[in-house]
Amino acid sequence: MMAGFLQAAPIADVDELIRVLGEAGEAGEGDVVELGPGRFELKAPLKVASGVTLRGAGMDQTTLTGEAGWEGNPATLPDPETQREKFDRSGYLIHLEPKGSGITISNLHLTGERLHGAIFGSGNSNLRLDHLKIEDFLYCGIRTYSTTGASIHDCVFIDAGQRWERGKPGVKGGITGGGIFAIWIKDSEIFNNRFLRTKTAPNEHYYGIKGRQGKRLRIHHNTIETNFSIEFPFENDEDVEIDHNVLHGTVSIPKHAGGPVPTSGRTFHIHHNLFQNSYAIEFVRNGVEIDHNLFDFDPANDHGNLISGFGKAAAKGPAVFHNNLVRNPGRGVIWINEPFSNLVVRNNHIKAVTTGTPRKDGLFGFHPESGFPTIVIRDNRIECEGVARPLLRNKESLNAGIENNGLTGVADEDDYANPKADRPQGLLEPLEFACGVDGEVRVEGWSVTPATDAGREE
Repeated sequence: MMAGFLQAAPIADVDELIRVLGEAGEAGEGDVVELGPGRFELKAPLKVASGVTLRGAGMDQTTLTGEAGWEGNPATLPDPETQREKFDRSGYLIHLEPKGSGITISNLHLTGERLHGAIFGSGNSNLRLDHLKIEDFLYCGIRTYSTTGASIHDCVFIDAGQRWERGKPGVKGGITGGGIFAIWIKDSEIFNNRFLRTKTAPNEHYYGIKGRQGKRLRIHHNTIETNFSIEFPFENDEDVEIDHNVLHGTVSIPKHAGGPVPTSGRTFHIHHNLFQNSYAIEFVRNGVEIDHNLFDFDPANDHGNLISGFGKAAAKGPAVFHNNLVRNPGRGVIWINEPFSNLVVRNNHIKAVTTGTPRKDGLFGFHPESGFPTIVIRDNRIECEGVARPLLRNKESLNAGIENNGLTGVADEDDYANPKADRPQGLLEPLEFACGVDGEVRVEGWSVTPATDAGREE
């Protein structure tokens, strides 16, 4: 097959597909391999070379799957995450050429409930994955390592990272890899994807997007209906923007002692999202800005603090939480177990109602050894209806800078001065935005409705 190959007709036979994209496949730089409608059952991974486009007739028309008898080995799961030489690649439908550039895969249904995942790649640049339906895999949908300039968009992930079998000799159990599992990803974009979870039991974790170190990464306009929506723990992240998503689960970004702050000044910017789980953000991380989100929780599901930090090592910050709407916080708004410093909480509007338990703790819980002179809670509107709740959980927190907050039904307001100032309380401007896949949900203040075509954002 010569570069720039144009097919006379889309491939309709699995043997021809293997001839083109098998172990010794003919497709090379610049080739477009088109598949017609139908079901293609493979006995081994397809190999997609650098510069090749693999395109089906549509995510509901062309299916790639493994034939009966081809199974991934669940005993090799979970993979060692950052040690790529130890990855078991044998259970992935599609292998990208290592360090290959300019690969595009689109308009396909990829499925294989006995396989590890749909797509595996290492060291790839300028990767394009779009209009894929990725469904029923043991470990994850898309598994990448050291990726630059990727664009993953307009895909649907359905149970694309379940828990693999347990209870058999030699088979490990545990938390899955997720719909997208990207190690060392930079200068990339993940948008307009839908993540659905239909098979996993409610108490088991299924990740939508999971990574280890993102740099200059934007995750936006996704709808993630999993109990862990996004996780980027441990490594040193830089300029990761998480915006305009509908998030049914947790965004987890913890780092020991909060981690270093990059020269840009920001590790994560989390803004203009709709959060719907009271265990919304897992901390701690330094250099974080969280703003212009609607946190809208069911008062019956009051299991979490909006921001939770479970570590022990002191973190120096900074972090800022501002111009958010918070309705029905469960255990509280912020609880950080480790000492934290340089935190600003300002211009938020918080409405607490009687929760299912009901919760009675203070809305803010800080370690007694936190850097309280650098913790500021100012210019917020905080209202407790039904059960009065204190603002703070311990007496040491009285040393924080508490200024110009409008308080209603707050039980401990006589314990601190809260001096008034000539500044607005609450949001500085109305909260209005569209979020989710193609801007399918409209947030207008406290109101959440399906977006009309006129209200959708580009």
